[in-house]
Amino acid sequence: MANSTIQRAELHKTIWALANDLRGAVDGWDFKQYVLGTLFYRYISEDMAAYINAKMIEAGETDFKYENFNDEEAQNAKDEIVAEKGIFILPSQLFCNVRKNADKDPNLNETLSKVFSSIEASSIGTASEQDYRGLFEDVDINSSKLGNSVSERNKRLSKILDNIGSLNLGGSSGHDIDVFGDAYEYLMGMYAANAGKSGGEFFTPQEASRLLALITTHGKERVRRAYDPACGSASLLLQVGKVKGFDKVSQFFGQEINRTTYNLSRINMHLHGVPFDRFNLACADTLIDPQHWDDQPFDVIVSNYPYSMKWIGDDDVTLINDPRFAPAGVLAPKSKADLAFLMHIVSWLSSDGTAAVVSFPGVLYRGSAETKIRKYLVDNNYIDAVIQLPPNLFFGTTIATCIIVIKKNRNAQSVLFIDASKEFIHEGNKNMLSEDNIQNILNGWIRREQTSHFSAVVDKKMIADNGYNLSVSTYVEQEDTREKVDIVKLNAELKEIVEMENVLRAEIDKIIAELQ
Repeated sequence: MANSTIQRAELHKTIWALANDLRGAVDGWDFKQYVLGTLFYRYISEDMAAYINAKMIEAGETDFKYENFNDEEAQNAKDEIVAEKGIFILPSQLFCNVRKNADKDPNLNETLSKVFSSIEASSIGTASEQDYRGLFEDVDINSSKLGNSVSERNKRLSKILDNIGSLNLGGSSGHDIDVFGDAYEYLMGMYAANAGKSGGEFFTPQEASRLLALITTHGKERVRRAYDPACGSASLLLQVGKVKGFDKVSQFFGQEINRTTYNLSRINMHLHGVPFDRFNLACADTLIDPQHWDDQPFDVIVSNYPYSMKWIGDDDVTLINDPRFAPAGVLAPKSKADLAFLMHIVSWLSSDGTAAVVSFPGVLYRGSAETKIRKYLVDNNYIDAVIQLPPNLFFGTTIATCIIVIKKNRNAQSVLFIDASKEFIHEGNKNMLSEDNIQNILNGWIRREQTSHFSAVVDKKMIADNGYNLSVSTYVEQEDTREKVDIVKLNAELKEIVEMENVLRAEIDKIIAELQ
């Protein structure tokens, strides 16, 4: 939509202005908490005001504006609003009213702190408590990073409020969900790109997320439950909603071990308009403390779990009896938890479900316990496809990763291997998947055909004969791009050169003889 494109470009411009305002004062990585938190504060304020205004207009009060309403009278409707929206914000606490008075408020830091505490407290004891509790805990209003004095900190907070408030993010309803959500993901992508290795821990580039979502939702009319066991900022889960349509995904589930990233994921859900009762995100270690036993199995699983992460493994003797890991008869190595995540995903995938996960290439060929786990996965016909991706796609690593596609109850007794290492365009200092690249990979997976230098359909027996090596390069022959040499032509050219040399030699000998 043209309007959204203009709004998005305006957002980018304002974000850079914000960054310049705080340059030298707040590190970019810390800065994101204030910008993202303020964007979320604006969104929930406008969303609630628009909801209440619509109700009052419907009741006949056509000039009603919640931002001008009395706090005491508004309090009477608190329970009803919390039941519908999950939280409650007093008129005086709305973003627009706090922003309007920000540059004149000598206690702005205290004002914001009270507002954020009040918003979170309004959900306590209700069905929405888990989805709102602690959402503002990373926005440290009194941090010395904002300035050495209260007045300095308030000045910067006022600038953030003003710049976020000046963004054109909505129409008559006061907000545009797509633009708010896209704005948030743009910000996270910007911070991830500048965060080094840590950036990849919470954000998967949108084009890679889109490919996973297209694979896992292919052929499904509806998605009952979508799940990500290492959900980061929930960008992968939200791509499932974007690809399929949010109205066709009943519920989203995810788990994230990092508290700050967990907060980002919940905010991201809210900013994409996912109601609090349609997502369930948890903060804990998925491998040793999974939080969704009662919600599994899932018919769509997407994940970009941590590469070669350490875990407790066989130091915990009970894990070998865990129903997620026991079937393979061995645990993933303590220094490399990749296949522990994969076993967890296989266990929680529904019989008609599809999982697509980004993996470190080492899981395809490393030996010992990992060979035994691959043997279990191949012998039980769970591996549907392995797709080699181009290098330098993801934040924090330049390694060429791969996608492993998992299915249950498959008829095919084979594995599809796709070499998509050349499917990319270069942008800035990163490679990325264009829409054509995404479609080429997706179509190759759907067709499931043998294509020279691109794809191979390999019988399970051949994989077993190769020691359960799942590397794409083992089965898809690389195209020889070296220039082909015409031997006949080359010999003729060499013959001409030799003849020319003989003529020249004879001429030189003649000249020397005359000189003597």
